[in-house]
Amino acid sequence: MKLAELQAEYAALVIREGVNLRPGQRLVINCPVEGAYFARLCAKAAYEAGCREVLMNWKDDTLTRYKYLYAADDVFDTVNDWEVQMMNTVSGEGAAWLAISADDPENLKGVDGDRLRRAQISRGKALEIFRKREMRNDFPWCVCSIPTVAWAKAVFPEMDSGDAVLRLWEEILKACRVEGPDAAPKWKAHTEELKRHIELLNAYNFHHLRYINSLGTDLTVELPQGHFWAGGDEKAASGVRFSANIPTEEVFTLPKREGINGRIVASRPLSYNGTIIDGFWFTVQNGKITEVHARQGEEVLKNAISVDEGASYFGEVALVPYDSPISQSSVLFLNTLFDENASCHFAFGSAYPCIYGSENMSEEQLKELGMNTSMTHVDFMVGTRDLQITGTTYSGKEVPVFVNGSFAF
Repeated sequence: MKLAELQAEYAALVIREGVNLRPGQRLVINCPVEGAYFARLCAKAAYEAGCREVLMNWKDDTLTRYKYLYAADDVFDTVNDWEVQMMNTVSGEGAAWLAISADDPENLKGVDGDRLRRAQISRGKALEIFRKREMRNDFPWCVCSIPTVAWAKAVFPEMDSGDAVLRLWEEILKACRVEGPDAAPKWKAHTEELKRHIELLNAYNFHHLRYINSLGTDLTVELPQGHFWAGGDEKAASGVRFSANIPTEEVFTLPKREGINGRIVASRPLSYNGTIIDGFWFTVQNGKITEVHARQGEEVLKNAISVDEGASYFGEVALVPYDSPISQSSVLFLNTLFDENASCHFAFGSAYPCIYGSENMSEEQLKELGMNTSMTHVDFMVGTRDLQITGTTYSGKEVPVFVNGSFAF
């Protein structure tokens, strides 16, 4: 198939299997202006699936950078009422949301870190209703990616722009299993394989996990009672199954908020808020990050874990085999959607409510069980070829979960 045909197949995949759009449902698409051609493909696939209306939110890296460099200072402490009203209204009706993630990894390098921190805090507070609905899967949502020139050049700096974009398209389509006209069946088969690991992990019902590797990670992670593992596709409040990430290779759950202790070392750089953070590690005591060190981007990382109290605790533990297709590509994507699916990872900040019966529990009840809450959720990678993870059950039985970076079962 030609590239244009594969792009159309990819757009159909994110509409049919990503957000799994239903007839009569509205769709919101967040997209960079450089990716307008792909947004049109997604909109066409959505209308063919019976979409009531496609609503577009456009963004532009250059204008975003100008804003952080030159806008009035008080802009970063407020959020426009019309934006809050739109997001709350449309999410409240159960509309589907598609985010096309394609930022320049270093677009905001050198901007005022305090402006970034304050903007995140103000948006986190103003959009609390929307954020909680998304974390609870009140509506179907999906994140996918397409190349932009700046991103492609960051990943393949030795290539000219055109070749870099084509190469990044090749890697993205391969990672998403879009290699012909049968992308949807391949995607469904992949999600079924993820469910096999989920069923085994849920059957073990581990009390805690121990992580060790040669980078220096030595961490014990307690899991809350009643937790479950998830991954592949998920269920929205309407009962519709959807895939929140395309691609995805992870199975995940939540850690107990105050149940993590030790040292955790990142294995890949993190692109966060338009800045590259590299060579970083945390010391964690009773769940809280007490020390932060980074070779590059340390100030940005310290700001990221201080936007609120929950930002310095953890909300996700995710398992990804080192031999996953994205890892085997040997490409450092500088995009969390891809890099987190090449490596076991954690997220500091808010947790997804992976606790049996959570849909009938209050926020306070979930907190009592150990679920962390925050206005942020930031994934970072820790997996290596020599990562060893040992699970311990409530009866004290030790079970190898990862051996040499991949699943032991």
